[in-house]
Amino acid sequence: MLKKICRILCLVLFMPLSALAELSIEITSGVDNPTKIAISPILMKGASLTEDISVIVSADLDRSGLFAAMSRSNMLSNPSALSEVYYRDWRIVGMQYLVVGSVLRQSDGRLSATFSLVEVTGERVLFTHVVKGRDSELRDIAHYISDKVFYTITGIKGAFSTRLAYVTAINEGGRQVFRLMVSDADGARERLMLKSKEPIMSPAWSPDGKELAYVSFETGRPAIFRQRLDNAKREQLTNFKGLNGAPAWSPDGKSMALVLSKDGNPEIYLYSFATKAFTRLTRHFAIDTEPNWMRDGKSLIFTSDRGGSPQIYKLNISSRKTERLTFNGSYNARPRLAADNRTLVMVHRSQGLFHIASQDLLTGDLRVLTQTRLDESPTVAPNGAMLMYATKRGNKGVLAAVSIDSGSRFLLPSRQGDVREPAWSPF
Repeated sequence: MLKKICRILCLVLFMPLSALAELSIEITSGVDNPTKIAISPILMKGASLTEDISVIVSADLDRSGLFAAMSRSNMLSNPSALSEVYYRDWRIVGMQYLVVGSVLRQSDGRLSATFSLVEVTGERVLFTHVVKGRDSELRDIAHYISDKVFYTITGIKGAFSTRLAYVTAINEGGRQVFRLMVSDADGARERLMLKSKEPIMSPAWSPDGKELAYVSFETGRPAIFRQRLDNAKREQLTNFKGLNGAPAWSPDGKSMALVLSKDGNPEIYLYSFATKAFTRLTRHFAIDTEPNWMRDGKSLIFTSDRGGSPQIYKLNISSRKTERLTFNGSYNARPRLAADNRTLVMVHRSQGLFHIASQDLLTGDLRVLTQTRLDESPTVAPNGAMLMYATKRGNKGVLAAVSIDSGSRFLLPSRQGDVREPAWSPF
């Protein structure tokens, strides 16, 4: 629905703002038999670090639901090198894996973290790695360690070094103020990209993770913008009357699928960044919306009510051939595709409630993944292991996450206001 804009306040920042750190994490469930792992304190001898690397790694692994990280207070020892590891001590407390490491200050002022993953039961070292960075990159170092450990044990690429984009809505002086935010995947290091008294919607990442596209009402109508994260430079892409929405970058970053009603009916268009031309892809009297790309860049999935109710369809861009993908239930919308190119994630209505569900595109099997109500805006981690979505907790909008196998869940509530419209970055 369009609304008249009276006033606008836009503030673009690209430095971390700790005062706006609004997201916290509440793990609500994990798998029945998580892998037990201990992260021994990774410290720099003779000096203190501004971030506790081991605490961050433990929190990352816990959040996946596949691991149960040991409390530091329960450790019998705190080894920082392989020579200090006594396997018997870790077997006694039931650990399967152990991470040890230390940090050194190099002559150029940078930090060098050496860390090893040890299999306790087999008494063997699975790897030793070195990662370097500045003091301001301690959280990056920690997420890198988490990714390495996660991949070695599970065989799944870790996504702890990725980021989130989302929109918060906070009441200021009796009026809602909207903020487009970017943070680490755990909600830390929030960055304010845009602040406005008018709605901000549908953030979408560029394939290289350097830009965001989104819908803003600041011009008096919904308009699509693209914005760089490093310098906050913005460009307005659309200014048509009516609907301008649902931007989705192509996998090669050369074009964007979006929804326009400039010709009378909401249809899906393709926008070329090189030529700045719009090509209409759908022609139907029904509403076609919410496009998303297949991994090969040759097809789109989208929502349409052309069959009488909102369902998900696939469109071949070259031939314009369209096929229906969902048949289970009277409402399936907001399609997203996991990294395996066969797991379709969507908003699914079941018994009058809106949940997030997944469907195997090969077998057609559908699974309802969430237990909350009024769930919307799913986004899938780039490794395909977890998805995030917006939901309600009481009367407050929060973000929630669930593993695709529905074994683990956690919440990322905002300390103030509502949080909505999550978008998970690429690797």
